[in-house]
Amino acid sequence: MLQPDDARPLIVHVVFRFDVGGLENGVVNLINHLPADAYRHVIIALTEVTDFRRRIVRDDVQFISLHKPPGHLFALYPRLFRLFRELRPAIVHTRNLAALEVTVPAWAAGVPVRIQSEHGRDADDLDGSNLKHKWVRRFYNRFVSHYIALSRDLESWLVERIGIPARKVTQIYNGVDAGRFHPAAAAVPASGHFVPPAPISGCPFNRPEHWLVGTVGRMQTVKNQTLLARAFIRALELEPPLKARLRLVMVGEGPLRAEAQQLLEQAGVAELAWLPGERHDVPEILRGLDCFVLPSLGEGISNTILEAMASGLPVIATQVGGNPELVIEGQTGTLVPTSDPEALARALIDYASNPDHARATGRAGRAAVERRFSMEAMVAAYQGLYDRSCRVDSIRN
Repeated sequence: MLQPDDARPLIVHVVFRFDVGGLENGVVNLINHLPADAYRHVIIALTEVTDFRRRIVRDDVQFISLHKPPGHLFALYPRLFRLFRELRPAIVHTRNLAALEVTVPAWAAGVPVRIQSEHGRDADDLDGSNLKHKWVRRFYNRFVSHYIALSRDLESWLVERIGIPARKVTQIYNGVDAGRFHPAAAAVPASGHFVPPAPISGCPFNRPEHWLVGTVGRMQTVKNQTLLARAFIRALELEPPLKARLRLVMVGEGPLRAEAQQLLEQAGVAELAWLPGERHDVPEILRGLDCFVLPSLGEGISNTILEAMASGLPVIATQVGGNPELVIEGQTGTLVPTSDPEALARALIDYASNPDHARATGRAGRAAVERRFSMEAMVAAYQGLYDRSCRVDSIRN
C-alpha cells in the first residue's frame, strides 16, 4: 500500500488488462528490476487485474481495476481524474492504443509527465495503415510528453507515418531475464558428446530419439499457430524419414488450439504433436526444445523470441514487425514470409536435419541476448528516461 509520506516519485502504469501477455510481462520485468528506492508504482487496468499480479515480487505495488465496459473511455474520465489527483504521480505511463486516451484525464489532473509506449500495432491493423487509428494517435499526441517505441520499426512508423516529432520518441528494446531463461545445464560436457535437453514434464516424447520443435504463446489469430501446424505436416510430407524423429510442441490456450489439433488429426500426425494448453513453466519448456518457432502475423518486439534465444534455441520467425531486429538471418535463426507454410516447412527440415547447425545457431542467439537484449540494459534505458523526464519537469517548475 502506498504511504503518503514516501518521497519516491510515483509512476502509474496504465494497461487495458493486466493478464498474461508480452506487454504485461514487460511491465512486470520493469517493476521487478527497477531499483526499489528509485520509484513507487501503481498499476491501473482499465478492465481487470488478474492473478498475473503475483508475478510482481515487490510488496509495495498497488493494483487498481476500473472494470471498464465496452465502448469509449470517456465515462471513466472523472474517476481517472480523481485517481490522479489523489495519487499525485510524477509520471503516468500508458501502453498501446487501448490506454492512450488516459493521457487526457492525466493531463487535466496536472500529471507533469505522460509517457506512451507502443508495443506493437493493433490486431486489426497489423500494418498500421488504419486511418482512424492514425488520426486518434495524432489527436492525442498533444497530451503525450514522450513516446517509447519497442522496435526501430515502430519508431519509424510513429515518426514517418503518424507524424510524431522524432525528438519525442525513444526506442527501447525489451530485455530478457537471462538468469531465468538459459540453455540446458549440460549442453556439451567435458567428454565432448552432446547431452540432449531434459524431458519436459508431462510431454510424451522421448530423449534423445525425438527432436522437438515448438512454440509458446496465446493461441490467437495474430499469433497464427496454425501456420506452424501446416508447416509441420508439410515437412513430414517432404521428408518422410523425419516422422521417426521430428515432434511438435505447441504450448498455449486460445481459439487456435482446437483448430491446430484438428489440422494435425486430419493429416494423421496428431500422435506426433503435443498441445497441453496453458503452462506456467515456460523456462523449463523452452529448455526442453531443440528449436523455437514464432509464426505470427504481426509483432512489436517479441518477448518469446528473446526468451527462446536466451534459452539457446535457434529461432524461426515470420518476417514481420520487429522480428528481423531480433533474428539475424543465418546467424541466430531463420526468417520466413508470413503465411507461407512451404517456406516454414523447409526451415524446419533444415534445422531438424542438421542438429549441430541448429545448436550453433542457438548459441549465437544466446550470445546476442547477452550482448544486446539484457534486462540490465532495458532497465537502465527506462530509468534514464524516467529520471530525465522528472528532471526536465522539475526545471520547468
